Amino acid sequence: MSNIIDYYSSFDEWGRLDREPLEFIINLHYIKKYMPSAGKVLDNGAGPGKYAMELAKLGYTVTLSDITPKLVEVAIEKAAALELTEQFDGFHNLNAIDLEGIPNENYDVSLMLGPLYHLQKEEERIFAVKELHRVTKQDGIVFVAFQSRIRMTINSLQSPQQWKPNDNMNTIHEFYESGIFNHSDKGRFTGAYYFNIDEIQPFMERNGFESIDLIGSSSIAAMLSAEQQQYW
Repeated sequence: MSNIIDYYSSFDEWGRLDREPLEFIINLHYIKKYMPSAGKVLDNGAGPGKYAMELAKLGYTVTLSDITPKLVEVAIEKAAALELTEQFDGFHNLNAIDLEGIPNENYDVSLMLGPLYHLQKEEERIFAVKELHRVTKQDGIVFVAFQSRIRMTINSLQSPQQWKPNDNMNTIHEFYESGIFNHSDKGRFTGAYYFNIDEIQPFMERNGFESIDLIGSSSIAAMLSAEQQQYW
């Protein structure tokens, strides 16, 4: 995971969600739709805490965790700058596959909007969702994000030089079969796993969850310009 930590240590993830707001806006809309009126929230794999800060503003008690120490530091600074520190009951440097120190059934709501992007081994993906299940109350709600294999295939076809080694049909075919992507260029988004959309709900349900909704926060709308998005 060191290459993932190195990537996020130097990448402005908070700024990305500002520059590409559609993902954040849509996700937050559905999070608010299904949230209880009050409770304890875990933002697991929170990065710099963009979602965690919004939920803290709404009065929830939030625990934040991420595998990248630099992003946990940024989250602490953001909470202080926004005068939200008192709404947090902890900032933790943890791997999503092992939430050591977090009690069983501790949260009314748990978010995991990133870790499954980078767990290329199936057993690690299972560990991650089972840990999320463990720390969430039996009647709680989880929000989990996945990368879409078909979307990455389209990205590769549209901009092959940006997504090496997916710059030829042989490697695109290999990617489409496996879902595994390792960027050829240093410093780029890498070490990723992409799900087939029809695999998502069965995967979660095999590991103890019931499905409420399946939404696309980076749909065809993400391909529109800012002006086009504003029009629609």
